[in-house]
Amino acid sequence: MDIHQIIDRRSRDLGGGFVVGRVLPYTKCQMVGPFIFFDHMGPLELVPGFPPELDIRPHPHIGLATVTYLYSGSLTHRDSLGFRQEVRPGEVNWMIAGKGITHSERLEYARVHGAIMHGVQAWVALPREYEEMDPAFYHHHGTDELPEYREEGISSRLIAGSAGGVTAGVKTHSPLFYLHWEMDTGSRRSLDTQYPERAVYVAQGEIEIGGNRLTVGRMAVLQAGHAVDIVAIRPSTVMLLGGEPVGERYIYWNFVSSSRERLAQAREDWRAQRMKLPVGDGQEFIPLPDDPEIPGADSHQITQ
Repeated sequence: MDIHQIIDRRSRDLGGGFVVGRVLPYTKCQMVGPFIFFDHMGPLELVPGFPPELDIRPHPHIGLATVTYLYSGSLTHRDSLGFRQEVRPGEVNWMIAGKGITHSERLEYARVHGAIMHGVQAWVALPREYEEMDPAFYHHHGTDELPEYREEGISSRLIAGSAGGVTAGVKTHSPLFYLHWEMDTGSRRSLDTQYPERAVYVAQGEIEIGGNRLTVGRMAVLQAGHAVDIVAIRPSTVMLLGGEPVGERYIYWNFVSSSRERLAQAREDWRAQRMKLPVGDGQEFIPLPDDPEIPGADSHQITQ
């Protein structure tokens, strides 16, 4: 069989009515390679003047890198390092949390002009030796940094990592790949076995893998060691991701670590307001969840 498991997105409200489809982590599949979190945002039509409650207020991270990728719309990123960046379609914003960072994602352009918000946010767990590295933020765009090609009805952009003999300009810390495919009806392409853990997610349209049809909001986690053919039943937007595993991780709220004790420290640092808020956006923040305990080794909890 080509598919090991199929995961359906679950609805999560980020606050104020901004509902996303959460795919990872999942009870029976916490990670795919180093990817530990995958949210499908929208499509959500926003009309000018919508309330600020839809914004993602300042919140913290440790032990991971975030990658925000939009198909349409715009987000205003601010962080505690002082970076302010408009996140636009087709660009890559890669934020390394490391030992700790805070950021906000505001819908400033859409509030004035309106927009259809549609995209994906993923988290990549950092290897143990990099979990406590200094935080950083990188903005990437253009074919020189994000290799692109089009052939046989498929347009492809390499968002991060390496695939097909090419490497994206995004600095990563473990072997991985992250691809965006736009597929015409009837197009077909094979995904090879370069990495032991791989997954395919349908953001728009419908595809087929090994006789299994996948519609919007479904992720197929693939069997290791098997090259698979991906066929577009209709025009489709497909995300492909995976890589080498980085080992077990604990996840609590917006924190990821190989150590439960480190999660407890991060929780208390945020509770005590010891983490610097984003520059230019420090008037409010998302409070710590009510859950009093850090999850145990066999349980993972995430709320955003």
